Amino acid sequence: MSILKKITILLAEDHAIVRQGLRTLLESEGHFEVVGQAQTGREAIVLAAKLRPDVILMDIAMPELNGLEATRQILAAHPAAKVLMLSAHSDDEYVERATAVGAVGFLEKQTSAEILAQAIQEVAKGKTFISPIIAKRIADGKKRAFDRDGLVKSNAARLTSRETEVLQLVAEGRANKQVADTLGISIKTVEKHRQHLMDKLNIHETAGLTRYAIAQGIIESSVKVTII
Repeated sequence: MSILKKITILLAEDHAIVRQGLRTLLESEGHFEVVGQAQTGREAIVLAAKLRPDVILMDIAMPELNGLEATRQILAAHPAAKVLMLSAHSDDEYVERATAVGAVGFLEKQTSAEILAQAIQEVAKGKTFISPIIAKRIADGKKRAFDRDGLVKSNAARLTSRETEVLQLVAEGRANKQVADTLGISIKTVEKHRQHLMDKLNIHETAGLTRYAIAQGIIESSVKVTII
């Protein structure tokens, strides 16, 4: 009798107790193997490239680089990667943004162990999986606003990947030098990106950037930030 290969999983979640709980839960199922754990989006990018897991279970709200941007960068480098979003937020906008960056599944953190296991198995097979509660809400035909081109409107400005990274770090209270060190770029380049995103957003002070980042789910409102 052949032994089925376990589905390998990378956990990307900034809370250690949640990661430990998820690992224990998943490995007790017998079908899964957690091969890596990341506590920031940046670590998730590195581990995804190194480990090439079958499924990446990705939280949205993480320090340094949020799960949406991390997913976008992972898939840009490895299009075959399968990212399943796990979030405390299940608003339609979050689901749409997760889908837009290439995630193939979306679950609420309140989901049951059975649904989580089912979602991972489906995603590993190359299918998509949306939380039953969210899927029902979408199927019920919640009204969506469309622009003249027939596309769903979004309040989020179109920032580049680098501008989004700079925005998150600035909103977390990092000084320009800290941002430069984290991203491996010059302070002058940081200042240029910062100015570009301020111009795009028409926001010209750090406090305003922080409020915008919270409103867009780039950082959580509970994150301790220092206004500089």
